[in-house]
Amino acid sequence: MTQATEKSPVETMFAADEASRSLGIELLEHGEGTAELRMTVTPAMVNGHKIAHGGYLFLFADTAFACACNSHGPVTVAAGADIDFIAPAYEGDVLVATARERARFGRSGIYDVSVRRGDEVIAEFRGRSRSVRSTKTRDSR
Repeated sequence: MTQATEKSPVETMFAADEASRSLGIELLEHGEGTAELRMTVTPAMVNGHKIAHGGYLFLFADTAFACACNSHGPVTVAAGADIDFIAPAYEGDVLVATARERARFGRSGIYDVSVRRGDEVIAEFRGRSRSVRSTKTRDSR
């Protein structure tokens, strides 16, 4: 007889994240305040300059941030975030986003995410999180 294992808060959240999963984003690893994800740039993600659209790169980094800041258990959302684009990404590029917690205080936190193509940094993202007290959904308002 096998024993069922409970999903972590990150695995539960990511399994319900249709936006990220529909883009082919994969959760590679996660731990306390950390996460690593992978995404391949598809033709639909390329803009008129033939480079990855910044919105997709932001979404990818934001997903890694969400996984890292939700690793502690309480539902946590972005209070703000910014990104610096360092190098272009192209169709077919396999990108890895690595998120790390920098500080947690009260219900807030600061997380950094590096997006890389191999050893090359494509973007640096900083997210500011806030744990929420209620998990109201649209249907329960």
